[in-house]
Amino acid sequence: MPRNACFEISSQIEELAQQLHHTYNGKPGKGLGGLSEDTEDSFSTHLSALYGGELSFHGFSVKTAELLRQKLMEFATLETGFVVFSRYQFLATDYLLIALINTRQHVEINQELELNYSDHLDLAKMQLAARIDITEMQVNKDKQRYISFIKGRAGRKVSDFFLSFLGCEELVDSKEQNKQLVSQVDQYLSGEQMDTSEKQQSRQVVSDYYKEKLEQGENISLPELSERMPASTEGQDFYSFIQQHQQEQPLEQDFPADRAVIKGLSKFSGQGGGISINFDRQLYGERIQYDQASDTLIIKGVPPNLKDQLLKSGK
Repeated sequence: MPRNACFEISSQIEELAQQLHHTYNGKPGKGLGGLSEDTEDSFSTHLSALYGGELSFHGFSVKTAELLRQKLMEFATLETGFVVFSRYQFLATDYLLIALINTRQHVEINQELELNYSDHLDLAKMQLAARIDITEMQVNKDKQRYISFIKGRAGRKVSDFFLSFLGCEELVDSKEQNKQLVSQVDQYLSGEQMDTSEKQQSRQVVSDYYKEKLEQGENISLPELSERMPASTEGQDFYSFIQQHQQEQPLEQDFPADRAVIKGLSKFSGQGGGISINFDRQLYGERIQYDQASDTLIIKGVPPNLKDQLLKSGK
């Protein structure tokens, strides 16, 4: 059942909105898209009514929550939790966040050593959520890049009914965009006459840029990132390099940052066949060598705790 009215704005509600915002920003692998054409009793129709002053935020929340319930029934999907609608402004940008959030039980102990049980919103496990950049929608609606959404969880795609509820078509896979960007960074640096430390410094520039954007809740901007990267020996900047090496799915001018990229810029990692390995990039070529001919990884200076296990194994 919905609330009878919206929450009154208070310091606690503002804190909750901020927590929702930062939790959503930290979720990896988002998709991007826009709303389909308005149809009767659709999410897009109600959103237009909200920002056209024809519908209150509470009325909008009730109507769209009912649409979500209908989609759950239509897709025969079992999902539980509270549907949370948060309308807020961050860094001069208007957002509308919609999330399905479960609760978890907490145990508190008071001064008399008595236990109290209460249910809390489990924000950390937010898995079904979408955020509309209202400012972008109003300025660049035709671009169809103003909605981002969490794509799935634990290898199981759960967003189909949620996208149908929104009337949203995924146009950009931000996870793939981030992977492509890291690949382009590697290609760009591999062609430069830099030593290992200089290349690592350039990767650190990209890593710091990602951290900054994740903290601010802003998209990665290729032109902006290019300004921070060193120009090539031929004077070509990073953005021009990307445009000349476009892949089958071209990189967007901007897209949501994926936190997983930060680790990939500083470490090599892989697993398979019972082996799991990860190490700092700066060690490659020095303490760690790879022989392509024999497909052999050579490690000089085995970590003491691993060495101790190997010596005690008796093999």
